[in-house]
Amino acid sequence: MLHFAKWKIALIAAVCALSVLFCLPNLLPQSVLAKLPKDFSSRQIVLGLDLQGGSHLLLEVDVKTVVVERLNALVDGARTQLRQDRVAYTNLGVAGDSITLQLREAGDAEKARAVIRALDPDLELQTNGAVVTARMTEKGLRDRKRAAIEQSIEIVRRRIDETGTREPTIQRQGDDRILVQLPGVDDPERIKNLLGKTAKMAFRLVDTTVSEADIAAGRAPPGSDILPSEESGSRRGQPGGRYAVQKRVMVSGDTLTDSQPTFQNGEPVVSFRFDSVGARRFGEATRQNVGKPFAIVLDGKVISAPVIREAILGGSGIISGSFTTQSAQDLALLLRAGALPAPLNIIEERTVGPGLGQDSIEAGKWATALGAVLVVGFMILCYSLFGVFANIALAVNVLMLLAVMSVLQATLTLPGIAGIVLTMGMSVDANVLIYERIREELRNGRSVLPAIEEGFKRAWGTIMDSNLTSLFAAILLYIFGTGPVRGFAVTLGIGIVASMFTAGMVTRLLVVLWLGGRRPQSLPI
Repeated sequence: MLHFAKWKIALIAAVCALSVLFCLPNLLPQSVLAKLPKDFSSRQIVLGLDLQGGSHLLLEVDVKTVVVERLNALVDGARTQLRQDRVAYTNLGVAGDSITLQLREAGDAEKARAVIRALDPDLELQTNGAVVTARMTEKGLRDRKRAAIEQSIEIVRRRIDETGTREPTIQRQGDDRILVQLPGVDDPERIKNLLGKTAKMAFRLVDTTVSEADIAAGRAPPGSDILPSEESGSRRGQPGGRYAVQKRVMVSGDTLTDSQPTFQNGEPVVSFRFDSVGARRFGEATRQNVGKPFAIVLDGKVISAPVIREAILGGSGIISGSFTTQSAQDLALLLRAGALPAPLNIIEERTVGPGLGQDSIEAGKWATALGAVLVVGFMILCYSLFGVFANIALAVNVLMLLAVMSVLQATLTLPGIAGIVLTMGMSVDANVLIYERIREELRNGRSVLPAIEEGFKRAWGTIMDSNLTSLFAAILLYIFGTGPVRGFAVTLGIGIVASMFTAGMVTRLLVVLWLGGRRPQSLPI
């Protein structure tokens, strides 16, 4: 019992020293942290939404829009291909969740089916005389909706990360909803505006053949749309701040690789750059349309309609308009993050004020302090000096827990504080098992050293079983839980592992050191 390997002593000393070191960033003032290396000073425990306040948003993905857009794209593709194959038809369009067309000659039905099947092999085709109907299969609908949800989560994550929000919670909830929790956000309206835009951008030519009277009346010829301007009032002769814009997309925003806010002639603008494919298309489009106005369309609104002065072959350009510095930054952010596949609707919104968070912190402090006092007092009262050893191990346990959370930059929530309090009780529970086993060995007539040796050895199996079952529960809570439940699982799981280390190593070392120095004939236990 008196033999304790030197490497174990070194390990315990190293763990204690590192625990204190990694806890320091949470205790030092900001003025001191600013002088320390950033990699070290940034390793802090992040307070969750319920502790520091912030925004809670529940978003719903409008998956129906994804299906409608897909069907409209198939209609455009079918229209072009049917004309090339000289298949006469009428009334081609979207009806509900299907595509229908009326053939002029029923004998062309097989040709029409072949054209539509080539566009999307997953479509279900039906022919009733000269009427051909195409509908997406159930599997196709599920796959497209699932892809839309997953892509939406990724785009939301990119947009939130671009704002600099630390430790956001972004996760799927249900079939078509996304839960977003943003601790410490002091401008929730900006976040809502960023998430409320799909940011689908396209470069399209302005249709200069449409008269001002037709634009004012909202009349557009086939192949063109009347779109509102992002700016109020009339610009470049377009009445009512509206433009007639060709439906054909010259270049899609999908080919953008970067966008940054900048200044031109003292005014905020947004610079952009295409990838190689987009640069080639943009260069070709501008070369063929020198002298013509082209519209930069974002989410169905014209944000700028400059005239092409010369071919733009470098793959980059400038978007100008009535931008403020903030709006230019937000537009650049949206373009960098990418377009959402479908609109997001905010169906639930909650704002947690920092005052409520401070109340939670104070309540958590009181609960932790009270729990610590009760545990420490109980151990000293019941086990005397050995209770002091258990309390020292408990302090090491808490330090290890906070250090690991700091290194991982884990989020501490109110349930997480509850997990810390529970961990304190479970930590001394291992020592209680050891001490009670030692008492039992003493009652059975063993001397001091054999009783302690057997107490640690025989109690360890029970400690392992109880802690492992609790650890498995914590792991399952983390895997299947969400939000605050995960916060509780994190602190509980780390605390359990730390308590196994402190009970088996730290407490044992303290007992060995005491035995070596005192050589007692009886135990104060």
